[in-house]
Amino acid sequence: MQRPTPYDGGMTAPLQSLTAGMLVPFGGDRVAAVTQDLADRFAAGDRLIVVQDTGDLLHVPAGVHSVAAEAVGRAHAAFAQMGQVPDAAITAFFDVFAQRLADDAVWAVIAKANAQDIAQAKARGRSTTRLIADAKMRAGMIEGLRQWRDAPASRGAVTERVEHPGWTIEQVVAPLGAVGFVFEGRPNVFADATGVLRTGNTVVFRIGSDALGTARAIVSAALDPAIEAAGLPMGAASLVASAERSAGWALFADKRLALAVARGSGAAVAQLGAVARQAGTPVSLHGTGGAWMVAGASADAARFEAVVRNSLDRKVCNTLNVCCIVRERAADLVPVFLRALETAGGDRGVKLHIVAGDESALPRGWLDRVAAVHRADGPVEEPRAEVLPEHQLGREWEWEATPEATLKIVDDLDVAISLFNRYSPQFIASLIGEDAAEHQRFYEGVNAPFVGDGFTRFVDGQYAFNRPELGLSNWENGRLFARGGVLAGDGVFTLRARVRQSDPQLRR
Repeated sequence: MQRPTPYDGGMTAPLQSLTAGMLVPFGGDRVAAVTQDLADRFAAGDRLIVVQDTGDLLHVPAGVHSVAAEAVGRAHAAFAQMGQVPDAAITAFFDVFAQRLADDAVWAVIAKANAQDIAQAKARGRSTTRLIADAKMRAGMIEGLRQWRDAPASRGAVTERVEHPGWTIEQVVAPLGAVGFVFEGRPNVFADATGVLRTGNTVVFRIGSDALGTARAIVSAALDPAIEAAGLPMGAASLVASAERSAGWALFADKRLALAVARGSGAAVAQLGAVARQAGTPVSLHGTGGAWMVAGASADAARFEAVVRNSLDRKVCNTLNVCCIVRERAADLVPVFLRALETAGGDRGVKLHIVAGDESALPRGWLDRVAAVHRADGPVEEPRAEVLPEHQLGREWEWEATPEATLKIVDDLDVAISLFNRYSPQFIASLIGEDAAEHQRFYEGVNAPFVGDGFTRFVDGQYAFNRPELGLSNWENGRLFARGGVLAGDGVFTLRARVRQSDPQLRR
């Protein structure tokens, strides 16, 4: 096998091959070893991304790199032209895009592609919960695009003006650049992500392989025609048309991106964020989801039941995942919680996890029953309730059709706050109670960007703020600088300083 060209201390050479066992430095003081499989797959022209946080060796084939680079190149070139595009043309883009999705003939093309994606995903035993482009999703996409159409243009808005003798300086809103998106198989994200065009940015998409056919249909039948009709530069919204997972790595490693946004959860999103950060690109990561709810000592049982039920209607990032009930109310509120869980599940059943040591809070028989739980590959027989060690309280349940949640009995509100801050992804916290002082203590104590007193599903840019979101961020890796947990299209901007000098003799 051909060995890499030796490094002569002064010049670099392209990596031609890898050998099994080769040690690759990372993180400044550690090494990762090349596996035989990676060595066999790697060819001249391919890229190797070394994740400095973890030592992951990510292989990007040359063809995949080329597809991603071309898509970023189109968006980057389009951004250079966006400064000459009037806001009226951007408004027209959103209007035409919405009209195309509202056209039944156009939607039929998209629906056909989506049906094929769903069938293929099911054949592979993949989840299709978020993949289905149904009437509700279609209506939401159209509504979101019309919200962007009607949103005020902020490009060129003056946020600050300082008057000096003989001159004036202003802070002016300006677009950021080409924004990269990697997201799971949710076709509606197309409508969300094009929101960055509202402030004069451009966008590059990479969608999961399960929804790639649907994405291609949306682009060809609705997105590209809207760009052309509005007179925007082609490439203002570009799809990385590759089913390979490595396309996401290639996209986020491109230094031409102004911002990298990843939607999804778990290790894959963290890995994408690490790739972008080490390329020098700021990131917005969705990260781990799963909402927490606490029933306090003053909780109203009827309100508690309603908000639990309405927080479990479907599995998304803001679905109720962990419920804490204070011990003094466990006898009356645990049955209420279980009833709400069963109501939400209906004939789809329920799955409960109870933290070890709290089993006695469950009614007799709950730990002894077996139930059909609907998983991605079909119904399976599982215990209806299982004991969970406390250290797994942060685990997000990615359920398909059967609502799944964790129950924890706590001594008091302060213990619940402590558990949330220690184990949760620090995302959504809701307190059910009638005591104003408790709510204030809860708000001040929980390290979460989203805090409420009812159902957890309010956390959504379009639902809460009438602005389709690009992504939601938790505080698992720290608080965010100068922005909230909802990232929307009109939040992707920078500031430029513009000076008007009236006194030509001005000097320092």
